[in-house]
Amino acid sequence: MREFRPGSFQILPSIIKNLLIINVLVFIAQQTFSHGDSSPLEDLFALHTWQSPLFKPWQFVTHLFMHGSIAHIFSNMFALWMFGSILENVWGPRRFLIFYFVCGLGAAFAHMIVLYFETNSLLNNYYALKEHFNVESFAGFYTKEKLGNVYHGASDLLQQWQLNPNDSNAAQQAMSLSNQFIKDRLNEPTLGASGAIFGCLAAFGYLYPNTLIYLYFFLPLKAKWFVLIYAGFELTMALQNSAGDNVAHVAHLGGAIFGLALVYFWNKNNRKTFY
Repeated sequence: MREFRPGSFQILPSIIKNLLIINVLVFIAQQTFSHGDSSPLEDLFALHTWQSPLFKPWQFVTHLFMHGSIAHIFSNMFALWMFGSILENVWGPRRFLIFYFVCGLGAAFAHMIVLYFETNSLLNNYYALKEHFNVESFAGFYTKEKLGNVYHGASDLLQQWQLNPNDSNAAQQAMSLSNQFIKDRLNEPTLGASGAIFGCLAAFGYLYPNTLIYLYFFLPLKAKWFVLIYAGFELTMALQNSAGDNVAHVAHLGGAIFGLALVYFWNKNNRKTFY
């Protein structure tokens, strides 16, 4: 373990360069073929929960090349270049590419396991609501799933129905809202290279723990502390599971764990090529 000192390394090695190009091209295609809230490319290539009718096996790979916004792709590609280029220079393109996809797939698998149990719980609540649909059961579903944080006007609808339990129009709207919520949750896409990039970050922190990372370009922090603090933040956010938080924190942690495990295994069995 030592501090990383740049030598005659490529600033933009081949795999990093091609990953950057592919991600940017896919993002341009996403923006080109999106129509309002409708995004056929995300429906087809972003990762969806196993219970969703939109789920396809290839999404485990294709979601790694998709992003939700300019800020999303910029932050991911910057981190990929910052940490991934060092790893590729040390390992070579073939080993880095294997590492990248192992981390990405591991992150996706961890995310899907958690998402499966969350979705099962949601569907059970939904089926219970439909079986005994009334204002009380809807109020319970509203509270459990925090519909007020998701849909504007949901709280007004609940209050209106509670004031007049015999209001058939309010009941119909409540059922429609519940159906829409289930559809939105089942078809909610997961996209981005963050899981694979967290694997790169964890590997960098393991290999070069004392290298300084400059937060916001001026605040120095050793890589090992940066990784631990960031992992702690992601774990806290994953446990909170706040409504409206659309960040896949478990995927980030999964990518970091798979990355750390793989680099530890390689380092243990091939000490001559690692630091």
